[in-house]
Amino acid sequence: MATVNQPLLGSPKATYPCCKTVFLTISVTVVLCLAALATLHVTTTNHFHICEKSKNPNSCHAILSSVATFEFLPPTKLLLLQAILKKSVPKINGAISTANDIHGRINDPKQQAGLADCATLMDLSRDRVEDSMLDLDSMSMNSLSGVHSWLSAVLTNHVTCSDGLHGPAKSIMETELKPLMELASTSLAIVNSMSPHSAGEITMPPTKEFPSWVTYKDRRVLQASPNAIKADVVVAQDGSGKYKTVQAAVTAAPDNSKTRYVIYVKKGTYKEKVDVGKTKKNIMIAGDGMDATIITGSLNFIDGTTTFNSATLAAVGDGFMAQDIWIQNTAGAQKHQAVALRVGADKSVINRCRIDGYQDTLYAHSLRQFYRDCSISGTVDFIFGDAAVVLQNCKLIANKPMSNQQNLVTAQGRTDPNQNTGTSIQNCQILASSDLSAVKSSIPTYLGRPWKEYSRTVVMQSNIGDHISPAGWLAWSGDFALKTLYYGEYMNNGLGAGTAQRVKWAGYRVITDANEARKFTVAQLIQGGAWLTSTGVTFY
Repeated sequence: MATVNQPLLGSPKATYPCCKTVFLTISVTVVLCLAALATLHVTTTNHFHICEKSKNPNSCHAILSSVATFEFLPPTKLLLLQAILKKSVPKINGAISTANDIHGRINDPKQQAGLADCATLMDLSRDRVEDSMLDLDSMSMNSLSGVHSWLSAVLTNHVTCSDGLHGPAKSIMETELKPLMELASTSLAIVNSMSPHSAGEITMPPTKEFPSWVTYKDRRVLQASPNAIKADVVVAQDGSGKYKTVQAAVTAAPDNSKTRYVIYVKKGTYKEKVDVGKTKKNIMIAGDGMDATIITGSLNFIDGTTTFNSATLAAVGDGFMAQDIWIQNTAGAQKHQAVALRVGADKSVINRCRIDGYQDTLYAHSLRQFYRDCSISGTVDFIFGDAAVVLQNCKLIANKPMSNQQNLVTAQGRTDPNQNTGTSIQNCQILASSDLSAVKSSIPTYLGRPWKEYSRTVVMQSNIGDHISPAGWLAWSGDFALKTLYYGEYMNNGLGAGTAQRVKWAGYRVITDANEARKFTVAQLIQGGAWLTSTGVTFY
């Protein structure tokens, strides 16, 4: 406790009667003692309440103690959160500097690639932390739900960075990443304790339209046929548009646009890698149909590309939308991790698209995402990541894998119980491709497996084919995450929907309460009532 050396008020010197001086001294002493006791009580109570559901309570308590100083009295949850975020920024800057420094001193291309991914991810994290600090000033429920999503993504970025490293680079970076993960985890514990609901359960009014974070103008675009969309710029291989490649059009798009910028891509096959960076906000890439406009690539892990960077199309600019296009990664099953689409853009919408690959087809990396009327195919973990994502009215198609593999539809990567992330599959068809159908009795297919400790996936109101194993779900390794995951099924149908022979894990449940199932709808899991309605994409 700091010693008070200065008077509370800078009053001019005066002479007081003895009794008045004694009374004043006693009063000030009492006030200071009561303030100290109240502060200690508030701090202790908050620490227990905040940290009791933290992944690491000891680390949570230590961090809160380090920031709960006499700089602010009493140390409210909001002030504690702001102090942690303020503390995080220079540490993130340090991690970026370290990654860049190691990158310049190491000669291993794979380690360099992982470090480059880390620098990118840390840069995104810094933005999300700073955005959170700004949004917390308003402290509305909508701002709190946004902050919850952003800080969940910050932790995901740190984990993704760590996962992509190996060798000396990983050993060095871990000293930077461990404290950053602890800060992120504690910040999430505070956010969760500030909310009247548990993580991922922020209630918004139900709606029959797309999530309300989609504007009225966007809604009209998403409901329009391909030839009815008014584009800002046209891409065409035959030279009839302004650009011949999709990336050229994205690069030329305005930075940080407040309004929708539509890139119309005429039918054809575009062999390129497309990156929609963080400054390319509110970009929409629209084609002539999911079988007509094709963006294709074949980057993969075996040939030296990181999983994170292997995506044919990657989008991190907020408000990203894709419609009527076909995104492929054609590397094949033998090349292992090979992403077709990676999305880390908040409030993103993928509508009427086809996404094809084998292992790790769709990387729903982070933040709030919505997929509607899409076709997604693959083999191992072909829908994975740690976004808060809802897939509605989609076809999820398992392909024939290599002879020593099994199919997994999902591999959700939630690492902390206070992240508001998870994968929700609603009113979808879970199907086998024609080549898998011929051998489905010898190649098992599962709804998912837990990539990370708090993996969370729900399949509801969907048609499940008979290629799905009666067990439904597969363990990752031994008993890892079987008690901490959340896997649920609700009102599904089809030959593979029976739950009598499902796994008996502590974290698996057949959902019978509609209120429990609502937690994984557009309105609640991705706060869609606050943003999707304005896009015009149909949802429920």
